[in-house]
Amino acid sequence: MGKLLFALLSASFALSAAAVGDPKLGQTLHDKQCISCHAQRFGGDGSTIYTRAERKVHSLSALRQRVAYCSMQTNTGWFPEDEEQVASWLNQQYYKFKTGN
Repeated sequence: MGKLLFALLSASFALSAAAVGDPKLGQTLHDKQCISCHAQRFGGDGSTIYTRAERKVHSLSALRQRVAYCSMQTNTGWFPEDEEQVASWLNQQYYKFKTGN
């Protein structure tokens, strides 16, 4: 049990420290899972959730947390690396946070 926990924590730390993801894959995952919910809540293609003045995400860490939260709430079945791909694409497309934040 201890080795498994250590492995999971190590993988989680490595993923968050690396701040890398494939934005192209992230866009594919996002478009498949996120657009319908965001469009329903915000209209249009749903992208105003990322550009609105009162947006809730103000750092790369917060972006990752929000993606993980949405993934859990909507039962996407994504693995942490999938969430990182989506966060990478959202950061590239909308947020422009520096890696390491």
